[in-house]
Amino acid sequence: VQLQASGGGLVLAGGSLRLSCTVSGSIFGVNYMSWYRQAPGNQRESVATITGLGRTDYADSVKGRFTISRNNAENTVYLQMNSLKPEDTAVYYCNFAVYLTSSRDYVRYYWGKGTLVTVSS
Repeated sequence: VQLQASGGGLVLAGGSLRLSCTVSGSIFGVNYMSWYRQAPGNQRESVATITGLGRTDYADSVKGRFTISRNNAENTVYLQMNSLKPEDTAVYYCNFAVYLTSSRDYVRYYWGKGTLVTVSS
């Protein structure tokens, strides 16, 4: 099972980016899908989470600017980031709670390798 994140890049403050993350391998669906980020010298922090039923949760620092969404058919999560600020600069990681059995009674968490977002002022 592997997660692949993409969509990072360099953007001016006030701009937008859309990140995506998809999973490959033998799985039986995904429950929680989350985005985390880690800026240089800082600990990794939670940015946004979406449950299997579509309930979302955001860090206070991104509320109103970022939107998390998912495509269950493709086991893909997106993070639409608008009104970006220099303090949003970080490596963004996706994290999935993956069902590994058909009965969905066993979940394992996987991390993607991260995609760099740089917001310049």
